[in-house]
Amino acid sequence: MILVINALDDPEHLAALRERIAMLEWRDGRETAGSVARQVKRNEQAAMDTPEGRRMQDELLPIVAEHPVVRAAAQPRRFSPLLISKTGVGGGYGAHVDNALMGTGKARIRTDLSFTLFLSSPDEYDGGELAIDASGMTQEVKPEAGQLVLYPSTSIHEVRPVTRGERIVCVGWIESLITDLSQREMLFDLENLRASLRASLPAQSAELLTLDKTIANLLRMWAHP
Repeated sequence: MILVINALDDPEHLAALRERIAMLEWRDGRETAGSVARQVKRNEQAAMDTPEGRRMQDELLPIVAEHPVVRAAAQPRRFSPLLISKTGVGGGYGAHVDNALMGTGKARIRTDLSFTLFLSSPDEYDGGELAIDASGMTQEVKPEAGQLVLYPSTSIHEVRPVTRGERIVCVGWIESLITDLSQREMLFDLENLRASLRASLPAQSAELLTLDKTIANLLRMWAHP
């Protein structure tokens, strides 16, 4: 399941973020790639361990973590630290699979889902599409600034070479309470159905109570807190 989610639709907030991101310290993106991915990664990443980087992380993470669609689709248990990447002309990120485990010690997480929050408008750069292999097909996405792409970390994916301008995104990973992809998708379908029925049925209707019970019991069966 690949979702494009409207995560940040305030143009003034986006512009302010971009101004602050431009002032961050930048490093070679290969520093955070695995041994295989490092060979095909050509971008820069913001230093998130500086005071400015930590403030940026504190501002961006709730935008993702508290979004109702992200919560319904991902059933998140934990989030990775965020990365902000900048890809200029000639840069890109060749086909790769994200590391299954990231971090160390108590911060170590299993990567079930990946997300990319686009901070550049698509008319600011050429190329730079996020290409994701899904069920034998490749889906290319290049959404508007403020939109987030959520997709399984198990997928082979790449960032097409940038041929004009500059692509700026925020990326991260989610460890889900539900390890099975098909189970997550079923719960997401049921959550969407519940949201739809709430618009037309009383909260204490038999239909909604039955649906509430079903979602709760599936979570009891499938979740790994």
